Amino acid sequence: MVKLLMGWNIIPGRESEYFDFFTEEFEPALGELGLQATDMWYTAYGEWPQILTGTVAEDLETMRRILSSERWRRLKERLLEFVTDYQQKIIPANGGYQL
Repeated sequence: MVKLLMGWNIIPGRESEYFDFFTEEFEPALGELGLQATDMWYTAYGEWPQILTGTVAEDLETMRRILSSERWRRLKERLLEFVTDYQQKIIPANGGYQL
């Protein structure tokens, strides 16, 4: 399995819209694309992204297919309306907390 780690900061003043989008659109769409959510962290203090989240896919080929899809492109584009400093990376999933 491989894990997609994503991090970002919510644009100040857009928190309510962001959380509506995340729970009603983003998270369900990840599942429909074939990604399984594994973890989500909210940073209250420190120099980390405000939101860190992880999803897993069966293998690297599946992850690449998902991330190159038009649906993912539109979903990420919509997310970027609410966040800054977006970052992502794909790593082997080991089952524990990963950065």
